[in-house]
Amino acid sequence: MRANFEPQQSVAVIQNVFHLTYVRNLGAAFGLFPGARPVFMLTTTAVLFVIAAFWRRARPAQWPIVIALALVTAGAIGNLIDRAWLGQVTDFFDVAILDFPVFNVADSGVVIGVIILMVWILFGPDTSPTDESDDSTDSPDEPIVSESDGGTATSAVSARHPGGDSA
Repeated sequence: MRANFEPQQSVAVIQNVFHLTYVRNLGAAFGLFPGARPVFMLTTTAVLFVIAAFWRRARPAQWPIVIALALVTAGAIGNLIDRAWLGQVTDFFDVAILDFPVFNVADSGVVIGVIILMVWILFGPDTSPTDESDDSTDSPDEPIVSESDGGTATSAVSARHPGGDSA
């Protein structure tokens, strides 16, 4: 794109609906805060470390979380590479029908990933522990199996009162 277009040059893919427009973005989203490249790079690096730490600790297996984190990570890395090597981010998707700011693939990944995470947080399955699923209390009627006595089952009462079943 950069090799074949001049800045601000636009080519209509679908007239008045979707264009490819070459924009040099020196700022953050929508060109905000131009010239704060070190801040953006530091913030992006911090976000990537937080995602890596979360991944290492939580080891998410639910596909929406995996996909969302992959999209955010890939988008962040893509924009970080542009900022590091070019000093700017190259934006080119222009949704003319919405009069929306020009954006790129990395931006799309970040936004879609964050939307997936928000939907998952708001509407995903409830993973909080409930009182009914608490396995920490022993039921007096369940047998207790001890490896020290060869794996034989004893009643909870006799395990608590070694003298027998009378309490």
